[in-house]
Order: sequence, then C-alpha cells, then structure tokens
Amino acid sequence: MEKLRIGCHLSTSGGYAQMGNDAVSINANTFAFFTRNPRGGAAKEIEAEDVDKFIAIAKANDIKNLVAHAPYTLNPCSSTDSTREYAKEMMLDDMKRMEYTPGNYYNFHPGSHTGQGLEIGIQEIVELLDEVLPTAKNTTVLLETMAGKGSEVGGRFEELAEIIRRVKNNSNLGVCMDTCHIWDAGYDLHDLDKVFHEFDDVVGLERLKAIHINDSKNPIGAHKDRHEKIGQGYIGLDILSNVINHEATRGIPFILETPNELDGYKQEIELLRNKYKG
Repeated sequence: MEKLRIGCHLSTSGGYAQMGNDAVSINANTFAFFTRNPRGGAAKEIEAEDVDKFIAIAKANDIKNLVAHAPYTLNPCSSTDSTREYAKEMMLDDMKRMEYTPGNYYNFHPGSHTGQGLEIGIQEIVELLDEVLPTAKNTTVLLETMAGKGSEVGGRFEELAEIIRRVKNNSNLGVCMDTCHIWDAGYDLHDLDKVFHEFDDVVGLERLKAIHINDSKNPIGAHKDRHEKIGQGYIGLDILSNVINHEATRGIPFILETPNELDGYKQEIELLRNKYKG
C-alpha cells in the first residue's frame, strides 16, 4: 500500500530541526515552509548543524518531498522594473538556500502583470526563469495554479503551459496545483477525471509535482482565493477525498494551507489519512 504523503506549512522560526520535530508531532511526512518572511525581506541565515539535525530527523521518520514556498511579495511580471529585479534576486538567493536540502521543490506564484497584459506578463516570467532555473541544481521549481483574480497570471492551465513551453531549459520546471485556486478559477472538481484530463492535455501530468489541498470559502469561479478548512467550504470533504485518491495524484505530496494551527493541521492530516485508500 502506497503511503499518503501529506503535511502542512510549518514555521521556520525555530529552524529546520524544529520543523522536522513539528512534522513528526502531527504525523506529517512532508511539509512546506517559506524560504523567508512570506511578506518579503531578508532571509534568516541557515546553520549547517541545524540542517544536519533535520536531515537525521527526516530520514528516521520518512519525511521528504518538501515544498518550499517563495514569499507572496515576489512578482516576476510586475510593470515596475525594481519589483521584477527584486523577484529575480530573491529567487537566485533561494536557489542557493535550497541546496542545503537537495532534491526538493520550490514553489512560487507566477505573479500579476499589473496592467501590462497577459502576453507581456508571461514573457517576463519566462525571462526570469531562464536566469533562475540554471542555478537550481538539485531543486525542481514549481509554478502554482492561481485563482485568476485581478491581473494574476496562472489562472488557466494554458497560461502555465505557455510559460513552460517558452522556457529554454525546462526539465526542472513543474506545477503545484492548488485545489482552492483552481476551484475559484472555475475548474469543477466534481468531475476530477475531466480536470486532470484537461491538465494532461494542456500541461502534461508529468509536470504535476505537488498539490496544495485546501477547501474554499467561495463558490466555483469566484476568482477570490480564500482558503477554508477541509470539509468546511464549498469544495467539501468528499471531493477532496477523491483528489487524494485519484490515480493522477498517486505519490504526489499534499500540502495543507488551511486556516489552522498545528493541532488543527494534525486533525486534518488524520482526517485525510482515514479517507485514503492507498
């Protein structure tokens, strides 16, 4: 029986070893963390001894497929030159930081074109990735599916596919699907076969590397991006249970981004493990 790989966002304030211990305490065998303050700013210095302790904890408890998350402030397709340059500098620095825990994922929001138009936005994301990806030596970079609010890029599978197609060396470029985001973007998760078939046709299932498993506070197609606890939103427990059991998601890490603290995440992990059929 294949194990469900599931976890949540964990705080980096106590360091890597503390994240490992927190994961163990809630029965998580993967997790996500912000590479720096989610609102941007300087990153905390990484201590090699702390990472070594974490690696030992992870090995002993089968914790792997980490999904690091770029800050929310990162916008690689802003109309402002300095904002785009800042995004590039942050991502280049984050690629160095990811080398402390090689073989994992780095997830980022494609950004908002801020009135420039989708075509220009996509091209600017491609230009950034053409510079960043060659430095991602042991990391797979993931574009996140978005809810399509405002001038966001990534609300349609076609937009992500176009970015991937244009990037020169895209072998270490994938997608993190967010269930709340695609629901809010208008993809009807009641028909999972159709959604995954469309993703496969447009992007390719081989590019699907991680899933943010979240309920939504909004009805389908709301384009608002407001996460809800599992089973308490418009998507519902039945559909989210089908997501973790679908053949298209087999072996993929699931990350909870619901409005919870550790105890709440522990309960959701147990809830979904009980729904998993292996």
